[in-house]
Amino acid sequence: MAFHKKVRNTTNEPRQVHNQNLFSIWSYDGKMVYENIIEAIGNISTKHCAGEGGCGTVYRADLPSGQVVAVKKLHESPDDDMTNLKSFTSEISVFTESRHQNIVKLYGYCSHPRHLFLVYEFLEGGSLGNILSTKDQVLQFDWIKRVNVVKGVANAMSYMHRDCSPPIIHRDISSKNVLLDLEYVAHISDFGTARFMKPDSSNWTSFAGTYGYAAPELAYTMEVDARCDVYSFGLLTLELITGKHLGDLISSLSLSSSFSSPTLTVHGILLKDVLDQCLLPPKNQVAD
Repeated sequence: MAFHKKVRNTTNEPRQVHNQNLFSIWSYDGKMVYENIIEAIGNISTKHCAGEGGCGTVYRADLPSGQVVAVKKLHESPDDDMTNLKSFTSEISVFTESRHQNIVKLYGYCSHPRHLFLVYEFLEGGSLGNILSTKDQVLQFDWIKRVNVVKGVANAMSYMHRDCSPPIIHRDISSKNVLLDLEYVAHISDFGTARFMKPDSSNWTSFAGTYGYAAPELAYTMEVDARCDVYSFGLLTLELITGKHLGDLISSLSLSSSFSSPTLTVHGILLKDVLDQCLLPPKNQVAD
């Protein structure tokens, strides 16, 4: 499958675009799209790298217009070009069908013989995983902000599972795929492994996702449904509460709760004892 943008006659069009919004002209000159992306990310220089995802590498691109965007270059897969194309078309399909404040915005794409690019809004806050692993940033990431991140991800998932037709299953909800803006508003990203739920056909496929976040029974059966995302969301929430990735631990332990006590326990460990020690304990409404 190939993508072709509508081409208009550009014989008399000006080539100088440094003072214009590139997205207003990308629609008619695919070559300019590719050349501008390559230039903006320093010919795919590592110094422009903003992160690594399951399907590609993300670069910060400062465009001639002054606009800053995130450019995702899909991983090269010489043995299986269809894998790249499947991820590429999956993301475009999802973003064509969805619009939500807690889902990262897709501005455009570029299908080129050498590279496949997806162009997104750039979120200055970076990934949730990076914030939780950076001491200085964790101290600024208080309980109210964490609760709001949980709410934002939940709202996006509710939209994907209930409001989209057909429903969208992300299949890789994890701290690396939740991006934050400067106000700590959460945005789900990286839909390269996402699938549409088809009510009248099989929803079985090969494994996708991040080990440690995937529900063991669903990883084993390879079944795709909303439970894939819900389990991962639970681990993401625990990660926000504890400040640590608990995927490996939770997969080997069983949760138990004492109904005679208001405090949830995991093998006798009180919930209050596993809260992120970088912050003072939450109080009042946030604690509830």
